[in-house]
Amino acid sequence: MEETEESNANRKCTPKGRSFRGRTNPHDQQLLQHSNPFRFSNQNQYQSCPALLPLPPPIPLQLTATPPLPQNQGCRSKTYLQKPSWKQNKPPRATSSDTQVSVLTVLPGPPIQTAVEDTQRQASFPLRGENGRKVMGATQALVAARRPDSGGVEGPAISLLANHFLVQFDFLQRIFHYDVDISPNPSKEVARMIKRKLVEENSVELSGAHPAFDGRKNLYSPVEFQNDRLELFISLPIPTSKSLPPSGVLQAKQFKLFRINIKLVSKFDGKDLNSYLCKEGDDWIPLPQDYLHALDIVLRESPTEKCVPVGRSLYSSSMGGTKDIGGGAVGLRGFFQSLRPTQQGLALNVDFSVTAFHESIGVIPYLQKRVEFLRDLSQRKTRGLTGEERKEVEKALKNIRVFVRHRETVQRYRVHSLTEEITENLWFEDRDGKILRLVNYFKDHYGYDIQFRNLPCLQISRSKPCYLPMELCMICEGQKFLGKLSDDQTARILRMGCQRPRERKAIIDGVMRGAVGPTSGSQEREFKLHVSREMTRLNGRVLQPPKLKLGEGGLVRDLIPSRHDRQWNLLDSHVFEGTRIERWALISFGGTPDQKSNIPRFIIQLSQRCEQLGIFLSKNTIMSPQFEPIQLLNNVSLLESKLKKIHAAASNNLQLLICIMERKHKGYADLKRIAETSIGVLSQCCLYQNLGNLSSQFLANLALKINAKVGGCTVALYNSLPSQIPRLLRQDEPVIFMGADVTHPHPLDDFSPSIAAVVGSMNWPAANKYVSRMRSQTHRQEIIQDLSAMVGEILDDFYQQVSQLPKRIIFFRDGVSETQFYKVLQEELQAIRSACCRFPGYKPPITFAVVQKRHHTRLFRNESNRPPSSSSAGNQVLEENIPPGTVVDTVITHPREFDFYLCSHWGVKGTSRPTHYHILWDENQFTSDEVQKLVYSLCYTFVRCTKPVSLVPPAYYAHLAAYRGRLYLVERSEFTPFTTTTTTTCQLSRAAPPKITPLPKLSESVKKLMFYC
Repeated sequence: MEETEESNANRKCTPKGRSFRGRTNPHDQQLLQHSNPFRFSNQNQYQSCPALLPLPPPIPLQLTATPPLPQNQGCRSKTYLQKPSWKQNKPPRATSSDTQVSVLTVLPGPPIQTAVEDTQRQASFPLRGENGRKVMGATQALVAARRPDSGGVEGPAISLLANHFLVQFDFLQRIFHYDVDISPNPSKEVARMIKRKLVEENSVELSGAHPAFDGRKNLYSPVEFQNDRLELFISLPIPTSKSLPPSGVLQAKQFKLFRINIKLVSKFDGKDLNSYLCKEGDDWIPLPQDYLHALDIVLRESPTEKCVPVGRSLYSSSMGGTKDIGGGAVGLRGFFQSLRPTQQGLALNVDFSVTAFHESIGVIPYLQKRVEFLRDLSQRKTRGLTGEERKEVEKALKNIRVFVRHRETVQRYRVHSLTEEITENLWFEDRDGKILRLVNYFKDHYGYDIQFRNLPCLQISRSKPCYLPMELCMICEGQKFLGKLSDDQTARILRMGCQRPRERKAIIDGVMRGAVGPTSGSQEREFKLHVSREMTRLNGRVLQPPKLKLGEGGLVRDLIPSRHDRQWNLLDSHVFEGTRIERWALISFGGTPDQKSNIPRFIIQLSQRCEQLGIFLSKNTIMSPQFEPIQLLNNVSLLESKLKKIHAAASNNLQLLICIMERKHKGYADLKRIAETSIGVLSQCCLYQNLGNLSSQFLANLALKINAKVGGCTVALYNSLPSQIPRLLRQDEPVIFMGADVTHPHPLDDFSPSIAAVVGSMNWPAANKYVSRMRSQTHRQEIIQDLSAMVGEILDDFYQQVSQLPKRIIFFRDGVSETQFYKVLQEELQAIRSACCRFPGYKPPITFAVVQKRHHTRLFRNESNRPPSSSSAGNQVLEENIPPGTVVDTVITHPREFDFYLCSHWGVKGTSRPTHYHILWDENQFTSDEVQKLVYSLCYTFVRCTKPVSLVPPAYYAHLAAYRGRLYLVERSEFTPFTTTTTTTCQLSRAAPPKITPLPKLSESVKKLMFYC
């Protein structure tokens, strides 16, 4: 399978759509091309790799250099000290003359050294300032912020193990990089077959080496080949195009000849990488990529030969077999591996992984499992397909690779579409120009009588008729399931991957010592590597929980979460700020008579639970509960009409609409869109199944969400942030916390726009209420295109609430992979600055942090040093996750840059995944202790629960807001047309993404509330 398919399948941030569909060759009449061979490319390998590869070199960003200003000078304006005269309480904007300056200027901070010229290197190398900047003449380029100290010191130590395995390398060992050109272009799978045979048959030409191959175009050898250029030929048992009639019938035992041209590209050793890891040389020098990337390929060589590679993970049935998860899919266990630069040196990050694959069975039984309306297909062989059914079957099979079982061949085909005609009515022209009926052809040539004659055939060519009957095709093994998993399938996959810490650690240790892991081949010896089989031992620290402040009306007004999971309850206390909800209504969609009879009891108990929490919810709705059939959710216009009637009954001043549904329904998206954009009312949905046995916990959770949406908040920090970080934060100098995220459409969706969301805190020093802005943007575009306008609007809202602009901006960016760090920093930091320049003289110091949850670092308690008498207790502890507040900023973190891992939550199931925070830009000059304490304290202020969450709330809210924006487009995107499938070549390629559909405008009545939480 092509790398563009596999590596992007589960990634949230994909800079490019999959491009292979757009390739057609109208002159190529070979069926072999329809297996979709990979087109080799000379691009940098890191440009298309997923999140956990080494960092690319920083991208220069040209900035106008201005003289440095004293600390905290120049980031406030006297204009904001006086109340503006206009009614809307908006801050003054820069005039046209004000905005003619450069968008990004040097901010307050320590003096920056001037550039120096190194004539030997024939380049100007800039020196770096303390904010993570480097200066080149009159311009600046961005460099990620460096760690300000040797790590934090607050909190008691905890002994840990990390799934990082130290890799020692001989930096004098040279690696020879060869470019490989194979003609005709093979698939990645065939390319590896060619490489294996190449090494077996040409030992002398390759100097006896066993080189590592990336499956595309790069070959790495520990010794130099006999010649810098080699031309070799390999023959494989793959059918040639000359034997292919239009029906795809082949003779067995056909061989295909491949020409392999090998050319020496470069030679390099590990001296630069070693210097970088040892922190020798200038800070701004980027991470040496060539040697690191070569070693990464070397350590993947053996596992790739034995496993099914999917992105950066490798899967094998030897790791526990396959498990049927239903719907034509199976779960397969495997492992992730990536070579990373860390403070201890190079480390191999290895983690347990599970994903779904297509089950390797016949196409007919596959469809019986995959498509609900074909469950009885084997008993109804004369069944045909309606127009809508045909579309669904084609969607289920599109791009799946199959092989045929009526003849012996190693050929694989990719399903392009279904034929318009059923099998019974298909005819084709053979090589001699004779018109043959397909069913007769298979009867005459193979003695096979086609059974499912009323089903269409598989069309396996983009450019010409090439038909395969479904019943003669099998699904190839090792194909990642790219379709959207159902709720049941997702639950089964999660259960497969949900291991407690001890079990997960044992699996990872097994991989490192096993027959398919990264140390299973000879590459380690040939390239003079030594990979540790032991996890990295290190010390973390456990931060203490902050003291919390609750509502004044309760018996408990402040508390310190003292339980092991840091959870607290509200049994004897009120929320910090409760709201009054006097005008609300309830609507029901579906439900049995018994379920509907629970509604009056639900209203009374919810109102009582709200009262216990310090929230007023009237016991009387503005009108009697409305009972509608669930089918109403299928009709958008009728649904909107009904909601408008309810709103009108409250004199267009409805505060809340509670919606109870019989089951999950796609109409949920329409309901949210209509309520929040067309009508302007907050809504809270729940399912009837939760109303049968109303628990106090369920009612409390519902009350907290309602309270937050209407404008209240659950908890606040007893010791405000200024009192916790007095060196930087002050009570009278407000700070804004912002979060941003981009959500992309499903991997198989080539048209829908991506959704960007930005949130910002609106109160200080509590910082627990956030407004949001959402925008649609180019399909799979990770950079937030309209960030400047969104940040500007949020700053406007902040000024209206606080009566001054924030003195500092702390920006948390979610959903960015490491390969995109510097591009995001370059463009989005400038966009934030551009938003600030709308206000004259406004230049607040900015801290820009990337927040990552999709990484594979895991931390385990290390109890190896416990005395023997406590071994049983030690085993009990090993079953537990690391405690909330565990922070690691040494050993496994970046050798130079400012990052740390923080596990702020308690892992109830499976193994806790700490969140990785990477400070890319820091003009506020936080210390490690300060930023870690700040983030951990914020994790206790999330409005929806009474425990610390795993992700800093600004980033969490941005994720929720982006998801809500996606719902606004669901109804429209479902009917986005795909290119019509015909036999015309020009219409078979993938269409260009359509014009971006803007999100509907939010109603003013909900715009400044946390409707998305």
